[in-house]
Amino acid sequence: MRLVSVDRPGLGVSTPETGRFFSDFAGDMRQLCTLRRLGNPAVVANSQGAPFAIACAEAGVASAMALVSGVDEVAAPQFASALPADLRGLVERTASDPDGAEEFFASFTAEAMWNMIMAESPESDLAVYQDPDFAAAYHRALDEGFAQGAAGYARDTVLAMGRWPFALDKIAVPVDIWYGEHDTSHSPDNGALLATRMTTAQRSVVPGIGGALLWTHAEKILTSLLAKATTG
Repeated sequence: MRLVSVDRPGLGVSTPETGRFFSDFAGDMRQLCTLRRLGNPAVVANSQGAPFAIACAEAGVASAMALVSGVDEVAAPQFASALPADLRGLVERTASDPDGAEEFFASFTAEAMWNMIMAESPESDLAVYQDPDFAAAYHRALDEGFAQGAAGYARDTVLAMGRWPFALDKIAVPVDIWYGEHDTSHSPDNGALLATRMTTAQRSVVPGIGGALLWTHAEKILTSLLAKATTG
């Protein structure tokens, strides 16, 4: 397996791009695949990467897709009554004042992100995150992600928390949707509604873990994705 990790604009070492949309990222990926002769790769997306992967699938860039602990479309009307009050407030703020919401998210730091994850994660995830070797690697990744500030993260978050511009029922590539049963932060229903909106999706809920699923079950997730990319 060849795994290519891509920094979205403003994250890591990728040049910031203000005012961008999901379609811009799909265009970036199309150009990358052309320049690097990657063809139409299988795409795996974790957490807030999920809607950006969906953009690639809708644009015909991806041959198959795995969404792991993916943020759901929390602004969808079906979730209005299911969201915790604090999250519902952020969704409403993003809808009514996207510029103000983006400015708010731009105040985040790597350390603030780590503290939020530690505060909101179940014990099954904390056992992974607080392992000294994993924690050191996680801190390095967060520091790299926020090296240019939080503008890239802020733009991503505003896009992810708004209404998604995708025709999910038109996505034709094979899709795996994975959630840990203890995951209470990425989707109100662990992707049940999301799976019904994509006709090619297969949903799996893994017992004994939460949002750390990609790190604890990477081999199973990637093996399934490669099989779908080959036969899809």
